[in-house]
Amino acid sequence: MTQVKTYFLFLVTLLITTTGYCQVKLPKLISNGMVLQRDTKIKIWGWSAPNEKIAIDFINSKYKIKANNNGEWELQLSNLKAGGPYLMKINASNTLEINDILVGDVWLCSGQSNMAMTVGAVSSLYENDIANAENKFIRNFEVPREYEFNIQRTDLSGGSWKAANPKNVKQFSATAYFFAKELYAKYKIPIGMINSSFGGTPIHAWISEKNLKPFPSSYNEIVALKNPEFVKNIENKEIELEKKWNAMQLINDEGIATKGNWASNSTIVQDWQVAKVPGFWNGTPLDKVSGVVWYKKEIEVSKKIASQVSFLHLGTIMGADSTYVNGKLVGNLKDQWSQRKYQIPANTFLEGKNTITIRVVKKRGNGGFVGGYQYALSNKDETIDLTGTWKYKIGTQLDALPNPVPIRWKPTALHNSMIQPLKKYAVKGAIWYQGEGNAGKPKEYGQFLPALINDWRTLFSKPSMPFLFVQLPNYGAEKPNPTQSNWAELRESQLKTLSLPDTGMATTIDVGEWNDIHPHKKKDVGTRLALVAQNLVYGDSKVIYSGPKYESMQIENNKIILSFSTYGSALQFKGEGKHSNFAIAGADKKFVWAQAKIENGKITVWSNEISNPVTVRYAWADNPDGELLFNPEGLPASPFRTDAW
Repeated sequence: MTQVKTYFLFLVTLLITTTGYCQVKLPKLISNGMVLQRDTKIKIWGWSAPNEKIAIDFINSKYKIKANNNGEWELQLSNLKAGGPYLMKINASNTLEINDILVGDVWLCSGQSNMAMTVGAVSSLYENDIANAENKFIRNFEVPREYEFNIQRTDLSGGSWKAANPKNVKQFSATAYFFAKELYAKYKIPIGMINSSFGGTPIHAWISEKNLKPFPSSYNEIVALKNPEFVKNIENKEIELEKKWNAMQLINDEGIATKGNWASNSTIVQDWQVAKVPGFWNGTPLDKVSGVVWYKKEIEVSKKIASQVSFLHLGTIMGADSTYVNGKLVGNLKDQWSQRKYQIPANTFLEGKNTITIRVVKKRGNGGFVGGYQYALSNKDETIDLTGTWKYKIGTQLDALPNPVPIRWKPTALHNSMIQPLKKYAVKGAIWYQGEGNAGKPKEYGQFLPALINDWRTLFSKPSMPFLFVQLPNYGAEKPNPTQSNWAELRESQLKTLSLPDTGMATTIDVGEWNDIHPHKKKDVGTRLALVAQNLVYGDSKVIYSGPKYESMQIENNKIILSFSTYGSALQFKGEGKHSNFAIAGADKKFVWAQAKIENGKITVWSNEISNPVTVRYAWADNPDGELLFNPEGLPASPFRTDAW
C-alpha cells in the first residue's frame, strides 16, 4: 500500500509541476549541505510560476534567469573550484537560501545490498573508524528506496545531505564511505556521495525502458507493469498471503505463552529432539520444514557473568528469531542475514543453571544456524561456548510460503524513481556493487552491464563518465574438484566489461565470506575502488590499482605458460589450501587441479594427469579454496579462464 500511496502522491506532484508553482521550488538534491561538482558545467534548477524572473547570488556572482512557460528554470554554472562552505540566495516571488554548500567531487554510488550495507551493519570491524568519522567535507545523500513504472520522475520524494560524523556515518553505505574517505585523505577535496542502492535488485531494474529494448524478456514485462492495478493486485496478494501465514503460525504454535509456554525454564524437554548448533536443517529431520521450531540449551553461569552486562552471540539464523533467557525476551530479528549479538543486562542470567530458548520462524527455504560465526555467551572476562548439542521441538509446521514477486526488482522500477531524478546533477563518476541478483544468468549480465553504463552516461550527458565497479567476491561452500560456477562466469562478464572505455574494476575474490552473501570487509572494497579512481580518474599513474591481469598463454609440451600484466609489480601466491586454484584440461574438457610455479615473471601450470593440455582456469569457483595470486601491494588477480567452453 505504501508504494501505491507514493505513486498517487507523485501523480499529484506531476500535476502541480505541469500547472505551475506559486513559488520557487527546488529539487531535493539542491539543498543545505550539498556538494557541487567542481571543474565542469553544472546546473541549478527548479520550478516556479510560468515566466517568473529569478535572481540567484552565489560565490560573489549574480545571475538572472527566467522560467519558461511551464514554470521550469535552470542556471548553468561552469568550472567552480573546490572549496566552501558557500551560501546561495534565490530571489523571486519567494526567497530561498541554501546554506553550507561545498564544491568538490560527487560520486553516484549504486547497486544492490552490498552497496546498501551500512557502516553500522559492519560496526564491529570498524569501531575506530566510526569514532573518528567527524569530517564536514565528506557528505552523503540517501536516495529514498522507491519504485516507479509509469513516469520518469523529475524529483525525489525526500532525502537530505548529511556530513560524516560518528552518528551519521552509521547510516552511510560502508563501501561508499570508505571509498570517499580514501579520496578525501589523499586529495583534501570535498567528496559527496549520492547513495542510490536497493538490496536484492537485478540489474534490469536500474536501466531505462529505451535501453531495455535489446532484452525482450525484460522489455516485454514493462507494459503490464505500467498498469497500477496489476501491480497493486500482486502486492495485495502477497501481503494477504504473508498476513495469513503469520496469523496461522501464531495460532497453531504449541509453544507460545498462551499454550505450552516453551520459553519458560519449567518446560519439560525429555521428549524433545537433539540438534547440532550451528547446522542447517537440510539432511536432518527438519529438512523442508516451514513454520516454528523451538530450541533450548541449559548452561551453567558463573557469578561474574551473571552480575555483569554480557553479550549473547548467536551467529546468523536462517529465519526470524525470538530469543529468551530464563523466560525473558532478550532480542529478536527478522533479517536472516544479520548476525545476532544481543546485549544482556546484568542479573538476567543467574549464578548456576540457566536456560536459553530460541524461537525460530522459517517461512520458506532452508532453515538453521549458519556455521563460521560465534555462538557464545561472553563478557570482558569469560566466554561460554554455546556450540554443540541443543534440544528442539516443532511448534507448528505450515506450508512454505511461495517465493515473493518483488515488484521493485522489475525492469525500469528503480531507474525511473532512483536514477532519473538525478540526471541534472553533475557527478564525477559512478561506483557500482551489484551482480548477485543476476548470478543465475551470468552470460546475460555481460550484455546488461555495458547497457547500464551507456544508459547512465547518456542520462547524465557525460559520454566518458567514469564507471567503477566491484567484481563479485568469493561466496558459498568450497568444492573439492574443479566445477562449473555461475559466480565465476559472472565475474568473467564483469572482467570483460573493462573493454568499455573509462571503466575500472575492484577485484574482491579474497574478502568474501563463504557463509554470508554480504561480506563485512567493506573497507577493503572501498579502498580498492579508491585506488582504481586515483589511477584512472584522478590521473595518478603511479598508483597500483589492480592485481595481476592475465594476458596470454603458451603451450610447451605438457605445460602451459601464462603471461600477465603486472602494472610494474611482481607475482606472488598467498594463502593456504589443498591446491593452487589453477585447473588444467585437455581436449576432453575434463579439468583437474594443477601445480603452478612462478618463473621469470610468468606462471607455469601443469599436471601429471594431463599430457596434452589445451586450457587453464584460475579461481574458477563460487568460493575458490586454495592459494590466490596477488601482487606485493596486496591486490588479487581476477579469476579467469583461457577457454570459452
